[in-house]
Amino acid sequence: MLTWPHAKSDWADLLDEVEACFILISNEILKEEKLIVICSDPDAVALKIDQSLAGNLILVQLDSNDTWARDHGPVTVMVNGTPELYDFQFNGWGLKFPAWLDNQITDQMFKAGLFSKSVRYINCMNIVLEGGSFETDGLGTMLTTEACLLSKNRNEKMSKKEIEFYLIKTFELQRILWLSAGYLAGDDTDSHIDTLARFCHEKCIAYVKCSDPSDEHYLQLKQMEEEIRSFKTLDGKPYELIELPMADYVGDETGARLPATYANFLIINNKVLMPFYSTAKDEIARMSLQKAFPDREVVGIECSTLIKQHGSLHCVSMQLPFGVI
Repeated sequence: MLTWPHAKSDWADLLDEVEACFILISNEILKEEKLIVICSDPDAVALKIDQSLAGNLILVQLDSNDTWARDHGPVTVMVNGTPELYDFQFNGWGLKFPAWLDNQITDQMFKAGLFSKSVRYINCMNIVLEGGSFETDGLGTMLTTEACLLSKNRNEKMSKKEIEFYLIKTFELQRILWLSAGYLAGDDTDSHIDTLARFCHEKCIAYVKCSDPSDEHYLQLKQMEEEIRSFKTLDGKPYELIELPMADYVGDETGARLPATYANFLIINNKVLMPFYSTAKDEIARMSLQKAFPDREVVGIECSTLIKQHGSLHCVSMQLPFGVI
């Protein structure tokens, strides 16, 4: 699922540029699987997509504030083999940005009959939870950050213990691995885990490693690395770790650093799509991640435009497992 950029969003001044990026992402996904696109003008979007791939395209006309489908899209939970769609509250990363339209998208998709009749819709609007703020291995382990889940204007009335109890009960988890360290300059999400560390499979974690002591991220990411190295799999063994290089400096028009990260990759059928930023680190990162996915091709997608709005490839996408549509 993608939510297409439009002229009434923060992309107004970069619309042609960001649409070119969305077209690249869309065509790569459409080669392998179906793609839902939430958009204000389905006819216009349809003309931009490779027509030979259009058979896999599902266009849905809905209004949106912005494009970050990872955080406003449905979270799918498989219950006895049947998908359930959890619709958590999205409040613009702690009331930083408007989100009233985005917060309605999952409910509107369900009411429009987009999903299979066997799929249950679960209203979870009593809790703020963004898809980019947590990772699961599918076997009972969640990976997340204290900085995000315990931040102000999300669920600040709940203690860490209460949030952990809720998540374990809701997702039927066995445990939560909390990171207390790690951040990226320019990040609006309060350290979403999908910018820092990701499960590649149940025994493997890829994470951002900073090797330059002069970099402002060095100490925090070194502490994060130490935390990750202390984690064990459910069977008590160390995780296989994949080091992703700290992306080279990418700045905005004022020179402020943007949160470029190679951890923001997207796993799809047969491939892994990885954000590139037009630097020499791109290919180094791709080759490193390829080790974790021997059965998938890691494909670079130029995301230098996406990062101008402080997000990247995983941030604009939300996967929907087989059986949802």
